[in-house]
Amino acid sequence: MEPVRKANHTGVKEFILLGFGRGPWFQIVPFVVFLVIYIITMLGNTILVLIIRADSHLHTPMYFFLKNLSFLDFCCSSSVAPRAMVSFLAGSKAISYSGCATQFFFITVFLTTEAFLLAVMAYDRYSAICNPLLYPVTMSKWVCIQLVAGSYICGCVNSMVQTGFTFTLNHCGSNEIDNFFCDGPPLISLSSSDTYVNYLVMFTFRGLIIASTALIVLISYIYIISTILRIRSAEGRHKAFSTCTSHMMVVTLFYGSTALMYAQPRRLASLFPRKVMSVFYTLFVPMLNPFIYSLRNKEVKDSLRRIVGKKCLKK
Repeated sequence: MEPVRKANHTGVKEFILLGFGRGPWFQIVPFVVFLVIYIITMLGNTILVLIIRADSHLHTPMYFFLKNLSFLDFCCSSSVAPRAMVSFLAGSKAISYSGCATQFFFITVFLTTEAFLLAVMAYDRYSAICNPLLYPVTMSKWVCIQLVAGSYICGCVNSMVQTGFTFTLNHCGSNEIDNFFCDGPPLISLSSSDTYVNYLVMFTFRGLIIASTALIVLISYIYIISTILRIRSAEGRHKAFSTCTSHMMVVTLFYGSTALMYAQPRRLASLFPRKVMSVFYTLFVPMLNPFIYSLRNKEVKDSLRRIVGKKCLKK
């Protein structure tokens, strides 16, 4: 056994990502699935960002936040899928210690930032529906920039704490991670140190972030729904509610998969294995988000028609 180095408090120089198995089918099938999901995710989020940038009708706070959400989905998938596909295709499951720490850091940044951004988007819908006269002031361009910057800062702070506590542990035994990317709980479980404080910090931070952002979303929608129900005309209620349905679906997918990942009872673990839930919240949800916002959003569809119409007229 190698001596423990003070630089990273570990004798492990690399980790082995076990993925989904060692047989050829456990390499080919995941590679094809990941490739298809990644291509769709990249195209969907890129097209949505380009539509928002190209149409001045969409230069509003709601779509400013949506553009940032698409960027986060793009980055989240890119921090997981390419490395996993190389592992499936080349058969090399090893990842360096620093590479694992880097991947863990960025995945945590993007997922944490997305949680805060979804809460910000709920507050934006609350301001637009419940206080429409004050909306231009409460959600000015400078306020929107500050809210997005604050989401990224919170994501970075949480990630630095999580990465610091996880990668200062002693890793002198097994280096096999039972997943296709560097995830927190499997990494901590490999340590030969006392991990009580590390688990406590990890689940406390994650629990507080999920609970606080979900509470903001919940309170916002309680006020939104109560306001919509007071609108007399059916058309007015439908118009107000239609601006929220896409966000509600995305929130349900994000928090539902996160809760199943980190807060599921042990008896559900066999029904929702950790690897399956990892695929869902790191790859599948980012793939679905742009389609939810485009297919269920009249303004985005109208914008796409205008852009396509202009292109056709130029020809």
